Formats: sequence, structure tokens, C-alpha cells
Amino acid sequence: MARPDYFVTHVEVLDDHRLRLSFEDGTTGEVDVSDLIARGGVFAQLPDVTYFRQVRVDPAAGTITWPNDTDVAPETLYARASAGAARHRVPRSA
Repeated sequence: MARPDYFVTHVEVLDDHRLRLSFEDGTTGEVDVSDLIARGGVFAQLPDVTYFRQVRVDPAAGTITWPNDTDVAPETLYARASAGAARHRVPRSA
């Protein structure tokens, strides 16, 4: 069975709690996860840059995760990355 298109296949840490994500369908986009920090709880360690940079792809779950098993739904990440990619697309000329 094929994985859903919104599964994360690659993560790259940028600056200011932003990530560049690639997905199963080839979509690539930047995602700002700084809003998660305000939630506290399982996201309380994300302000620590060293900890934040330990993000990795969990291929079984199709999303990103940190060492304490904190993750974000892949559908949420895909929606954010797709929206950002759409804002930065250059329209084709007619």
C-alpha cells in the first residue's frame, strides 16, 4: 500500500523555528512551528535551539518528531507547507 501524499519524507532545520519539509507527492515548503512553543506542554523544549535541531522524520508515522516523541500531524504540516508554497509560486504567463 502506498503512503499518503502528505507523508513527510525530508526535514531541514532553517532559522527562527522554521523547517523546510518535503512530502511524498514532491511538495516542498517552509513551515513555521513557532506557534507550537506558545502551547507549552510537550512543545516546551522547542525554544532550545539545540533540542529543536534534533527533529527527524519518522517514516512509519510520516511526520516529524523530536526526541521526546513529540510530533505534529502530517496533514497539518502538509497544509502549512502547501499554503506557503502557493504564496511563493510565480504565476505562469498566458
